[in-house]
Amino acid sequence: MSWFATGVVVLTVGGDHVHGMTANAVSSVSLRPPLALCCVARDATMHGAITAAGSFGVSILASTQEDTARYFADKRRPRGLAQFDAVDWLPGPRTGAPLLAGALAWLECELTESFPGGDHSIFVGAVLAATRGSGDGGLLFFGGGYR
Repeated sequence: MSWFATGVVVLTVGGDHVHGMTANAVSSVSLRPPLALCCVARDATMHGAITAAGSFGVSILASTQEDTARYFADKRRPRGLAQFDAVDWLPGPRTGAPLLAGALAWLECELTESFPGGDHSIFVGAVLAATRGSGDGGLLFFGGGYR
């Protein structure tokens, strides 16, 4: 699958379980109703955060945000709200999930379903809000690296 180019996002959860995680297993599911999905390893901190909060945010990263992607993939970063001190962000108006400045677009989703998928869970969310930024080039992951 490393030969399948994917977009790169940062998934976020706000509230009592605030957390961020770089991901590329994210997809649109349906236009009517608007649904999106993300796949998260069951042993990841993000898994428990989404399950507990019942919602998640998606910041679709611009091509200039490789450092942000690497930061939220680094397990050595601070935990909780402190991990967002290194980036500019605003709380999503619908979920409170941190939405990262400079992203191409943002989604806020309410968790509607969860399905087992091997060592991951497939989280399906109803899109509560979707906003587009001003950039036009997305960050991609391909062949084991960012492009």
